Amino acid sequence: MSDASAPVGPYEGDPHIGRVVVSTDELRQRTAELGAQITADYTGSPPLLVGVLKGAIMFMADLAREIALPVEFDFMAVSSYGNATKSSGVVRIVKDLDLDLTGRHVLIVEDIIDSGLTLAYLRKNLLARNPASVEVCALLVREGLQKRDPDLKYVGFRIPPDFVVGYGLDVSDRYRNLPYVASYLADADDH
Repeated sequence: MSDASAPVGPYEGDPHIGRVVVSTDELRQRTAELGAQITADYTGSPPLLVGVLKGAIMFMADLAREIALPVEFDFMAVSSYGNATKSSGVVRIVKDLDLDLTGRHVLIVEDIIDSGLTLAYLRKNLLARNPASVEVCALLVREGLQKRDPDLKYVGFRIPPDFVVGYGLDVSDRYRNLPYVASYLADADDH
């Protein structure tokens, strides 16, 4: 993974943006690889991509373009953070799916797995809707934060447990449009 720094674009000079953890080129390459693997795994039974809003939107859009199958989209919004940088531990559905999952192959598209609490809740909720299968494609896994293996079929990158922003990931809805993933320096104003 990348070790570049120097934020560019609308956040150039922002003291909260730390080192680049995953570069734009690395994101493109790995997303293409994941799309090819998903295409191979689901040939003959295209999955319904369930994007977890808002963070997964950039990754899901790029991933869908790399899947050579007629996939459909639906979205859920769940919250365990609010405006904080640490999970509250309470998961709630803010926006539910529009489509029926009965008998469908479902691929949850997540931006990042931290504790795995939100994903476990989401998976249990979706499995209760009688799909043919439920698998997960996560762009990032923050290592060392899960109490148990979250059983992910597709993983983009495993990263250190630092809080990160960019490529859909945010702090109070900021930084989503960074074209890479960077560490977030919460105490940058203290220096």
